[in-house]
Amino acid sequence: MAVPATVPVGLGEESRMESLSRIDRGLAKLLLYKVDSALSSKTGRTAREEVVKILNKGVPTYAWVGIYLVHGNDLVLDAWSGPQPTSHTKIPLGKGVCGWAAKTGRPEIVSDVSKDPRYLQCFESTKSEIVVPVVFQSKVVGEIDIDGDVLNAFSTLDKEFLEAVAAKIARACAN
Repeated sequence: MAVPATVPVGLGEESRMESLSRIDRGLAKLLLYKVDSALSSKTGRTAREEVVKILNKGVPTYAWVGIYLVHGNDLVLDAWSGPQPTSHTKIPLGKGVCGWAAKTGRPEIVSDVSKDPRYLQCFESTKSEIVVPVVFQSKVVGEIDIDGDVLNAFSTLDKEFLEAVAAKIARACAN
């Protein structure tokens, strides 16, 4: 298994550096196996709840993980895992990073949320965010939203990994 990359972190005005393990291909493969296993034994919301737990516990840079489902013109929080719930349980399509990704159908990596005017603050500790739409039969039916407590917490490998997870959970999000 490859050695995980590290993410440098600057906190506030203090410029001390810390390291957190970032996802690598070996970990991604293991977590995809766990997602497959969860989806083979569970369905619907129970399956989605298991998937967010797998992601949140499996990757140190994934501080908070949520799955939102599209209901009409809104995203509605369906399942989450992290230290606390978010107040953003319903987000209009097109609003915030989540709403933008759902409306456009394109994943989004925000390396520094303080520099993105679309960002809707959920937690003071959030420094970065990744959002990946879940598509079923050519239609966005939901999305995976992940907050990181460090700057630049997400890479293109996270995006590729989460696109694979999104493809696996698409049917569970459409039902």
